Amino acid sequence: MKNPRDILIKPVVTEKSTGLLAENKYTFIVDLKANKTEVKKAVEEIFKVKVEKVNTMRVKGKFKRVRQFTGKTPDRKKAIVTLKEGDKIEIFEGL
Repeated sequence: MKNPRDILIKPVVTEKSTGLLAENKYTFIVDLKANKTEVKKAVEEIFKVKVEKVNTMRVKGKFKRVRQFTGKTPDRKKAIVTLKEGDKIEIFEGL
């Protein structure tokens, strides 16, 4: 198994993901090759919480243009993690 800190890249802090905190759901950007069980084990090991469910989605990068130069933002994978009732992740507190 990979190192859990290599699987979870960063938390997502948007208006929509902040609204999901009321339902005990937390959103992370994860490694493109990580599957649901690896994400579940990584969250449980790093934050010492119990995970009920993991939903993942692949987000394709968008094409961007600056004057005559074109480029593409990288593809990424998002995971929405539902925690057991009563568990919380401290880094999201106060948002």
